[in-house]
Amino acid sequence: MSTRRFILVVVFVTFTVAVFGPILRGFGTTSDRGGEDKAAPPNADAMTKLMRKKLEHAQKLLEGIAVNDLKKVDENAGDLMTLSKLAEFRALKTLDYDRHTNDFRRTLDDMRRGVKNKNLEAVTLAYMDMTMTCVRCHTHVRDTRLARRD
Repeated sequence: MSTRRFILVVVFVTFTVAVFGPILRGFGTTSDRGGEDKAAPPNADAMTKLMRKKLEHAQKLLEGIAVNDLKKVDENAGDLMTLSKLAEFRALKTLDYDRHTNDFRRTLDDMRRGVKNKNLEAVTLAYMDMTMTCVRCHTHVRDTRLARRD
């Protein structure tokens, strides 16, 4: 398997786990016990819609990387940056959440820098880093909400 193909497979698997894991676990939804999730943010519907938009842009990023469409990558990285600055993006008020948000934005900056330099490998690595940042943040949000339920 070529290095390029290996990187794309790793990106795809990482992306799939990062995005669909939290969605399947019910990110920002009611609990399995039938009641309201006490730890869900008051604007859970807005958060869910925002997360769906992030997912759409992340998928378009992956598509742009896969077909070497750097313009598509740049546009969607810019859109994700804009989404990350919306008030609804703030799921928690913790220092760790702030760190994850800043890490997410840094990876988008790295991705756009790779686009500017026409360096697909740098773009791909930034995408993988972004995906791992998403996994870490989703884990933090999920763990914090679980801890608050107890």
